[in-house]
Amino acid sequence: MSKICQITGKKAMGGCNVSHSKRHTKRSFDVNLFRRKFYWVEQDVWIELNVSAAGLRTINKIGLDNALKQAAEKGYLN
Repeated sequence: MSKICQITGKKAMGGCNVSHSKRHTKRSFDVNLFRRKFYWVEQDVWIELNVSAAGLRTINKIGLDNALKQAAEKGYLN
């Protein structure tokens, strides 16, 4: 599974490690992902999602049903 949040669409970014001597080497900044199960009341099923910490806050704020609708509109859900 790739490291992409299914709610917010966040994915790994590239960047550089910078040493004390200012030498730059490539690195990646991974997303803070969690594999979580949610109970979807409207469909009466359990679903499992890869969500970031920001995705969890989004679900807590607007609810699972609305978060899934927004993610489907933006194409983040597989």
